[in-house]
Amino acid sequence: MNISLFVALAVIAVVVSVLLRQGKLRRVRTLRATPPPETWQPILERNFTVVARLAEEQRRQLFGYMQVFLDRIRFEGCGGQEITEEVKITITAQACLLLVGREQKVYPKLKTVLVYPHTYQSGQRGMFGGDNGQGTRLGESWGCGVVVLSWNSVLGGAHNLEDGHNVTMHEFAHQLDQVDGAADGAPILGSRSAYVSWAKVLSADYDRLRRETARGKRDVLDSYGATNPGEFFAVATETFFEKPRQLQKNHPELFEELHAYYKVNPLDWLTVKKHIDATNKTS
Repeated sequence: MNISLFVALAVIAVVVSVLLRQGKLRRVRTLRATPPPETWQPILERNFTVVARLAEEQRRQLFGYMQVFLDRIRFEGCGGQEITEEVKITITAQACLLLVGREQKVYPKLKTVLVYPHTYQSGQRGMFGGDNGQGTRLGESWGCGVVVLSWNSVLGGAHNLEDGHNVTMHEFAHQLDQVDGAADGAPILGSRSAYVSWAKVLSADYDRLRRETARGKRDVLDSYGATNPGEFFAVATETFFEKPRQLQKNHPELFEELHAYYKVNPLDWLTVKKHIDATNKTS
């Protein structure tokens, strides 16, 4: 091939790549600036009331991330599950709550969300998943870009915001962990020093949970977190968002690490909840 032609083709390839990237960035900016449709509000009011407790800027971020998520991620129903707007919005809102407060790509490795109506049997091995203790699955996160969820478990976690269990947040915490290719309980952090602190604190609390679980002692962190460091991070994430007061009391350093990573403080939402409850009682 003529050298000049080779150079010309290489330049064209670079230009096309840059233009495609710019086009994607423009689309993401447009989506994140697009107001949510009116149909979202009744679904969130019914299924995921924590959205009403967020600060205005946090809600704006949440809705923007949700627009990007819904534009890029494919939903597929399994075992007879119908994929309705309610299914998509309820799952997407919980997944994107983990992104609020940070400027980052929306689950860059994720391609598909598979949804079963109930708990299901899984033939996959070596995947991160939540087990209900009876050999069936509540959800899974696959490194190849797939999250699997059971719809009744999704709804149960969304409706009960204070029990420390949320299968959607659990599986999407795995997705955050898997962005760098290693499901090791250490997602991408901001600096080298952050990794040092993260490793020290999470290793200590993981070992503590393993010891307590072996002795049959209960902890605010579910014993499933003692399975491995990846599951520990996912369980800690659920607890951070759903039982922040108890986590701060019993694992203060772990709470601060998660606070620094997620850049939100769920304790603020508990204060708003008290205000909303008090207003509703007097109205």
